[in-house]
Amino acid sequence: MSENVGQTARIPLIGEKFPEMTVKTTQGVIELPKAYEGKWFVLFSHPADFTPVCTTEFVAFQKRFEEFKKLNCELIGLSIDQVFAHIKWIEWIKEKLGVEIQFPIIADDRGEIASRLGLIHPAKGTNTVRAVFIVDPNGTIRAMLYYPQELGRNMDEILRMIKGLQVGDENGVAIPANWPNNELIGEEVIIPPAATVKDAEERPKKFTCFDWWFCHKKL
Repeated sequence: MSENVGQTARIPLIGEKFPEMTVKTTQGVIELPKAYEGKWFVLFSHPADFTPVCTTEFVAFQKRFEEFKKLNCELIGLSIDQVFAHIKWIEWIKEKLGVEIQFPIIADDRGEIASRLGLIHPAKGTNTVRAVFIVDPNGTIRAMLYYPQELGRNMDEILRMIKGLQVGDENGVAIPANWPNNELIGEEVIIPPAATVKDAEERPKKFTCFDWWFCHKKL
């Protein structure tokens, strides 16, 4: 049974710390976000074990497991199932599909964690929706995604988001749509807005700009 998850609280928001909680997983008890201190992590919920769309998602996440690792990012799944169901399901995936799931899966059979994180949307039933929390090495929630049960996620977009957030942090820049294949500036990044009139006047002299408020550069 998890600890520190029974109290009623609002859904955590982008920019806030991921809630502290102790969870039971297929790889033992884990303290979140402490266990991943100094690393990025992606916590993702799935509606249920032994379901087709969820199975495709777990295989897709595992196929990209090493790519996440290269970004200093760990994966952790969650659904309202017991540990034995998780274990049996990942055994089935290994036996039938030849894919070994290497990341832990949280057992939330009482639904306490799901409720605390806002993963149960009553209009979509009592199972968890397909939520994604991207958390940085400081334990801060940097992005959140929500998908309905009937739509599987795009794992390459989750990888792109982590890469983009890391590039933005390291270089103090913003990331354009569809980066690194943006329709206007390709793989370049966007310079933050000018803070003063003088800065606005100097921007076009320092960077490539469509106008002073839209300047970009190569990394």
